[in-house]
Amino acid sequence: MGFFDGYDIAVSGMSAQRTRVNITSANIANAKTTHTEDGGPYKRQSVAFHEVLLKQNEKASNDIKTDFNKDDSDKNQLALRGVGVKSIVEDDSDPVMRYEPSHPDANDEGYVAYPNINPVIEMINLLEARRSYEANVTAFTTHKNIDVKTLDILKA
Repeated sequence: MGFFDGYDIAVSGMSAQRTRVNITSANIANAKTTHTEDGGPYKRQSVAFHEVLLKQNEKASNDIKTDFNKDDSDKNQLALRGVGVKSIVEDDSDPVMRYEPSHPDANDEGYVAYPNINPVIEMINLLEARRSYEANVTAFTTHKNIDVKTLDILKA
């Protein structure tokens, strides 16, 4: 593990959670949007994450290579480097139909299609993203404090 790997992992987590907060905020803001550019109501979105793996180009010089530790799988050749946003997924659930005949977006029967967004669930998603972001900030700060203490010990 390199000197800055801990920072990179924490920063990737913070970036991913920031994207999640932005998408969830857009869901809350558009919970009553009945007409979009594509036509129809706004579709709820969610974020799909994936682990970011990179090939290990070099091993530390103190690694002991033995025949019984060898494994030909590609997983042993990969190193975790953090988390990334794989995609933004649109919800395919049916819209909520409400009878509002005077609404400009009402259909022939007087029903308006609203997005299938539950504000309570979206607020829980926001809280969870915030807590995950805070956990990554704590990991970053802890890594920084360890490095500062290490440098203090080396100076002495």
